[in-house]
Amino acid sequence: MSSDGCGKEDLQEDIRMDSGIESYISIVTSEEPREPTSDSIGPRDKFSTGEERLDSAYTSSSITVESLSDIVEGCTISSAEDVQAKMPELSKQENLLTTITEDGDTLLHLAIIHEDIFISQELIQLFPKEALDIQNNLYQSPLHLATYLNLKHVVTMLMKKGASLELQDQDGNTPLHVACQHGQLECVTEMTRDLPPSSLAPVLQTQNWRGLTCLHLSALNKQHHIMKLLMKKKADLNIQEGTAGKTALHLAVELHDMTLVKLLLKEGANVDAPMFNGCTPLHLAVGRQDAQIADLLCQFGADKMLRNMEDETALDLADGNNDILALFPFDDIQILGKSVKSF
Repeated sequence: MSSDGCGKEDLQEDIRMDSGIESYISIVTSEEPREPTSDSIGPRDKFSTGEERLDSAYTSSSITVESLSDIVEGCTISSAEDVQAKMPELSKQENLLTTITEDGDTLLHLAIIHEDIFISQELIQLFPKEALDIQNNLYQSPLHLATYLNLKHVVTMLMKKGASLELQDQDGNTPLHVACQHGQLECVTEMTRDLPPSSLAPVLQTQNWRGLTCLHLSALNKQHHIMKLLMKKKADLNIQEGTAGKTALHLAVELHDMTLVKLLLKEGANVDAPMFNGCTPLHLAVGRQDAQIADLLCQFGADKMLRNMEDETALDLADGNNDILALFPFDDIQILGKSVKSF
């Protein structure tokens, strides 16, 4: 049996390596928050160490949510014609708004961390566009945090104000990666709503530091609705992840996700796409003894005789599985120039 990842004995290692994506970096370094879901009901648990993130360079005491309100109320939005006359005052106000904590957080980061939507929206209006893309020490922008916490209305305001969708956090994830990984469908919708496919393409092609694109993360986490949305936005179904060259179809096969395999094939994914080691989705299905998915791939025209870099066809990996062997017509196999069927 091959040691290149096509065989069934490699399944457990593959799942650990490729679908065990580490959860998104904790907003609070001493505690990892519970993963939010879009259908959760009731208020989300607050971070137990949230106040530790509110250390301020302004005073010796910590900023609280209440004092954030005081700061925001003390700021005003200057009209364009007043800018010249109020330059010193405006500069002082902007310095206040963009001052960062020892963790690299601005007031907007802190308001989002505390899930205070009203203050977040006020700050978004006050912040100059450039300040919306300030990244903290974990390289998280306000849009990263709002997406992770599934704050749809904050995401909407940030996008309308022109926040960048291309910034990557310390794991290489853009805000769209974060939304795809955690199933934040509404955030994905808001981030992609007004962007044409040509503008969205660079983000959809971006790989995080594990070599995964938004499409790969959606596939690994079985986010079918997000996959459909990305397909409408012309995501490349055959893009390969950076470590083994797997497409979304390879990942769906590995996860035995029949629904996603069907979806990808119907949308035109390459049924014979090779990994870096030459394994096709059919190699993976047969190696994992998944007769149903192997049959489906064959129905969509998978080439049963393609060889990987170990010179193995999918048939070589069938390993006596009669259900899978039944998929291979023996009249394709010749001995001494004659088909098996002739003997």
